[in-house]
Amino acid sequence: MHRRSLLLAAPAALAPGKFRLCLAGLTHGHARGFLNALRNRTDIILAGIAEPSAALHAQYGATFQLPPETFHTRLAPMLDKVKPDAVAAFSSTFGHLAIVDQCARRRIPVMMEKPLAVSREHALAIRDAATKYGIPVLVNYETTWYRSHALLRREIESGAFGPLRKMVAMDGHQGPREIGVGPEFFGWLTDPSQNGAGALFDFGCYGANLMTWLMNNRRPSAVTARTATCKPGIYPRVDDEATILLDYPGAQGIIQASWNWPYSRKDLEVYAANGYAHANGGNRLRLLRPKSKEEEIVSPPDLPPDERDPVSYLIAAVQGRLQPSGLSSLENNLIATDILVAARESARTGRTVTPAGA
Repeated sequence: MHRRSLLLAAPAALAPGKFRLCLAGLTHGHARGFLNALRNRTDIILAGIAEPSAALHAQYGATFQLPPETFHTRLAPMLDKVKPDAVAAFSSTFGHLAIVDQCARRRIPVMMEKPLAVSREHALAIRDAATKYGIPVLVNYETTWYRSHALLRREIESGAFGPLRKMVAMDGHQGPREIGVGPEFFGWLTDPSQNGAGALFDFGCYGANLMTWLMNNRRPSAVTARTATCKPGIYPRVDDEATILLDYPGAQGIIQASWNWPYSRKDLEVYAANGYAHANGGNRLRLLRPKSKEEEIVSPPDLPPDERDPVSYLIAAVQGRLQPSGLSSLENNLIATDILVAARESARTGRTVTPAGA
């Protein structure tokens, strides 16, 4: 079957008005899905990819029909040469700070794969660089583009459901090795210095992000976490099972992050005083409305065009059509990082931890 090739960098005269996008890193496996999404866009030029590994150059070049000149071994010289409109980062989480620093100095906006950072220190340094040079820094979660989550929030904010009481996020899959991630991805996912932890950071970030959003950027007053390694033969250095309890005034959040689910899942349950909303994956919402005895299943409407996928959102933010907010925003993700860091400390010490800034 014929596959559309990506629109590659070309002289400016041959591609007027195209958004010039570069990638920083290829060790995060989500780079494949991102590049696949670019195949269907005619408004984007892939201006370059910075990645030290020659093996990944060859692998991605063959898969996506990219000529050798697309690839660079160092980020800074590529940025100076091609001058992109934005950069999408696909490095380890530890690598995010260095990428933002190089891009910010050149006033180039950045979108990175979740989570924001491995530590509070890295998160604050990213914030400071973004502030100093005036660039948007966005964090991409698959769940941000779920129609079910947008409708869930609108329903809860209608007021009829009453105050939130409990939020439960269940995220993960069978495990990185079990689902067959590439060795470059597996290597840093299972390195606590590069990933921040194991499943705790890899999938705990989804719940931290969503609960911060639902609580309108209020920080939890306390974080309690327990982690385990159920498969030490595969994951000897990191947790593969994590449960996080977030305490808010009048409400609790429970995050279940796992590399041990029997199937891939990204589900969110929200319980309010007068009803509930369950988002099962991206396109279905189960509701028990106030005063109703029957649950209903709703197919959510489409999101606005600029908010349907990470590429559209990034372009809209860079071009000033929207102000970054909510799930992708730096403000949200600074709080989500503090939650993850507190959870890591709680799991290490066996104690409940007050997150930074609370």
